Amino acid sequence: MKLSDWRLEYTIVILVVFAVVLMFIPTSIKSTVQANFISKWKDNYSKLEYAQDAILKQGQVKILPGFNNCKTPEECEKFFIILIKPYIRINDTKFPKHYHAKYMNNSKIPNDSPYYVHDYFYTNNKVIVGIKDLPDERNGRTKFLMTFDVNGIIPPNRWGRDVFGVIVYPDKIEAIGADLPLDMQKDSCSLNSTGVACSNYYLIGGGFDD
Repeated sequence: MKLSDWRLEYTIVILVVFAVVLMFIPTSIKSTVQANFISKWKDNYSKLEYAQDAILKQGQVKILPGFNNCKTPEECEKFFIILIKPYIRINDTKFPKHYHAKYMNNSKIPNDSPYYVHDYFYTNNKVIVGIKDLPDERNGRTKFLMTFDVNGIIPPNRWGRDVFGVIVYPDKIEAIGADLPLDMQKDSCSLNSTGVACSNYYLIGGGFDD
């Protein structure tokens, strides 16, 4: 084999290897970023569990049923923030209205959706927390939606990517999707779906690449 032919084949091999590496680098980076989002979500959920345990032990949970007497959702949310603030470190100032979360499939969240949140707050560690009063007409008690954008204002700002949520009851917290069968939780975590059930799916061991 001539030296020039050997150099040509060697160059071709290098180019092929380089092309394959380029194909996998974006996927690897995306996987690492998503894994970091999931880790942050688990950390925030652990803080919520701690807050729940502390509130129950102190007997403050009795305050929540009293929220049913609130005259407006805003009044209920205000009391709830006072209760949860020592544990989540929510700032008093509401986050500017230009922030908007979307579903995983990049579609807008309708105003009449239970996952549409109007009021957002920053925490001390720059997580964006949304709080919404959700009256439960079935049993007459108040519950709350809490959303967490673990990446703050930085995109993607999508459910199942960097946005997750829980429902807070007077006696428990429940990650969104916990009431769904496993296959439905997994389906929700697809790029063609809303991503809301990823909140629980990731907590029970599901992965973004399943």
